[in-house]
Amino acid sequence: MIHFPISGVDTYWWLPMVVAFAISCVTSTGGLSGAFLLLPFQVSVLGFVSPAVTPTNLLFNIVAIPSGVYRYYREKRMVWSITAITILGTLPGLFGGIYIRTKYMPNPRPFKLFVGLVLLYIGIRLISDVLKKARKPSVKPAGPEKFEVTPLAFNLKWIGFEFNGKPYYVKTLPVFMLSLVVGIIGGIYGIGGGAIISPFLVTVFGLPVYSVAGAALFGTFLTSVAGVLAYAVIAPLFASTGTVTQPDWMLGILFGIGGAAGMYTGARLQRHLPARVIKTILFLIMFFIAGRYIWEFFR
Repeated sequence: MIHFPISGVDTYWWLPMVVAFAISCVTSTGGLSGAFLLLPFQVSVLGFVSPAVTPTNLLFNIVAIPSGVYRYYREKRMVWSITAITILGTLPGLFGGIYIRTKYMPNPRPFKLFVGLVLLYIGIRLISDVLKKARKPSVKPAGPEKFEVTPLAFNLKWIGFEFNGKPYYVKTLPVFMLSLVVGIIGGIYGIGGGAIISPFLVTVFGLPVYSVAGAALFGTFLTSVAGVLAYAVIAPLFASTGTVTQPDWMLGILFGIGGAAGMYTGARLQRHLPARVIKTILFLIMFFIAGRYIWEFFR
């Protein structure tokens, strides 16, 4: 057993890596880093309930995400225009979310309710999309020579790209505004924002999950860097109150090592999984955790 002084957690050295690998291997197929599921594990299993759990989650993203992004980049499935808009929107929202988390949500009980509601909403959006397309014939990913992204447009009005021989266009402003709101949620929750926006891009804007996963992960990485720096800067301001806001560096790095291996594996496996399978798996995980947290709050 190892004691982590910042978080106060006592656990086996290998457990964070194994848990992070398993979570990230599944969630990275949908463009989610796994931090949104890692947080409940830290809170409920490890007993890490201080505000420091949020920057620790962001630290996990910093260590783990580059391996998944590298894999998507190698396969030419990065939509850089989506990545840019996601970053421009989530970064300012992230700092607002950090302020709300440290100022108004130091107690883990309302924080759990918030986490449960966010997960429930995302899960409902995902499963709704699956049910709408349940009667449609399954579209299998094309071969390696077509299974990549080609940019078509990127300006103040439109974002466009071609994937698997089909063009996709979305308006720039709605994606930016959505990113701003998601950034606030991500700053509170400790997932950088980009992880939440991936299901929205798929369900609301109708973009293929195979093409937006890399962009969502890369956006999460950059906003997580900003988030960790912000929490480190404000840590002295809360020292006198006894509130810990700096990340547990050792615990976050161990989670990140396991997550890096999981994300690379998940990114490699993604092209072989039907989109409906990816969304259904994510929905089941989100629904279970959301239901548990909401029940605990009202009980």
